[in-house]
Amino acid sequence: MTDQDFHAKLGELLAQISQLPGQERERLQQLAMEAKRRHEKMKDTLSGLQESLDHLRLSVKYLVFDLEATRRENEYLRKLLEGGNQG
Repeated sequence: MTDQDFHAKLGELLAQISQLPGQERERLQQLAMEAKRRHEKMKDTLSGLQESLDHLRLSVKYLVFDLEATRRENEYLRKLLEGGNQG
């Protein structure tokens, strides 16, 4: 369900709730508003998680790049040492 779908359904629900008798209407309106608050909180949490995942992916890419560079350097230095021992 997209954010627009959620808000459309919530609007429909609130319109139907507004037609109910007083005591029931108030209780259901409070529940609907709580659902809206929870939806917003979940959306914010999901956004934060996505941002964290993006940062983690970037960090892993940098680490892999650094590891590959270190391996190349080690291989180069080994060849230099082996060449120095032979001469």
